Amino acid sequence: MASSSMSATGSWSAKDNKAFERALAVYDKDTPDRWNNVALAVGGKTPDEVKRHYELLLQDITQIESGQVPFPKYKKTVESEEEEKRYNIFQHHLCSVYI
Repeated sequence: MASSSMSATGSWSAKDNKAFERALAVYDKDTPDRWNNVALAVGGKTPDEVKRHYELLLQDITQIESGQVPFPKYKKTVESEEEEKRYNIFQHHLCSVYI
């Protein structure tokens, strides 16, 4: 996936990816010299590298939206279990009030 630290476009740190995301928000598809501007905003990448990273991102999105990528199985935390219990109590209370 394009978000991994190592892809076909070389090594991308979390900082690089965040700069890439911000640059995409600033330089849309109609921006002249888009890939040059994105590369400058990211730093240490060529226009070809950021364009390829974008293409990989689009492929990732297509796979996710088509259901080809399974949802991750997150480990429940104590906080999430406690919140789920509170929610269930709240739901039970609402049902008893409106029934």
